Amino acid sequence: MAIILYSLVAVILAVAILFAWRQLDHRADRVAWDHLAELARGEGQRFDLSMVADLPEPARRYFAFTIVPGTPIRTALRIEMTGQLGNGTKDAPNHKKMQASQILAPPHGLVWKVKASALSGSDGAMPDGSWTRFWLFDLLPIVRAGGGDHHRSAFGRVVAEAAFWAPASLLPGDHVRWEAVDDDTARAIVEFGGFTQAVDITVDASGAPTQVVIQRWSNENTKKVFREQPFGGYPSGYQMFDGYRLPTHVEGGNHFGTPDYFPFFIANVSEIGRP
Repeated sequence: MAIILYSLVAVILAVAILFAWRQLDHRADRVAWDHLAELARGEGQRFDLSMVADLPEPARRYFAFTIVPGTPIRTALRIEMTGQLGNGTKDAPNHKKMQASQILAPPHGLVWKVKASALSGSDGAMPDGSWTRFWLFDLLPIVRAGGGDHHRSAFGRVVAEAAFWAPASLLPGDHVRWEAVDDDTARAIVEFGGFTQAVDITVDASGAPTQVVIQRWSNENTKKVFREQPFGGYPSGYQMFDGYRLPTHVEGGNHFGTPDYFPFFIANVSEIGRP
């Protein structure tokens, strides 16, 4: 009887510790979220086409399409999304339904809180670090990573998603410069926090982005070694959000433009607003 009682106490104690650990993760996410939102306070300058007059023509088209002249410049936003996440391969993607909330504040970072079937957790990037923290049934920690190579990779995601959803963060300035690639593609080069990340944005005749591609520092390959490899996606379903014309559907993944590409990330955006 005593053994059973001791075992029961041990189980209860273990569950309590894991629950407290999970709450600490939630709190850390909230602190990071609030910090990124605070970095965006005080924005008030309004967009004017003269700000991009010296950029390559595809970049001018991009900004003319995505930001209505006179719109307050906003570099941080909150995104609500549903969709699918795949943790398999091209032949067996193993997609799971997902629901997520995100703050995106390029170049400073992002916090993405997601639930997909029995999995829940967050990805984050901040000026001083990064993380991936995932739990099974909100109780068992199964993935924890961050810092170093992970931070560099996370910064790549910040810049790629800036091209999708935060175009004002790519206006030329202290951290951003532009280069021409071809008649329909321009390259934004973002330097921040010791990292440099280029993103290629291809637009159609109207200026709507049709694809976004980066060379991302990643170990999503057969050798499981970190290296630069193509990562990108296709945006569509453009709608207006407070003066910004942004995609409500994005499909993306690793090895973009190669036979190994498959869209492990499929997002349908329901809301974009202030964080």
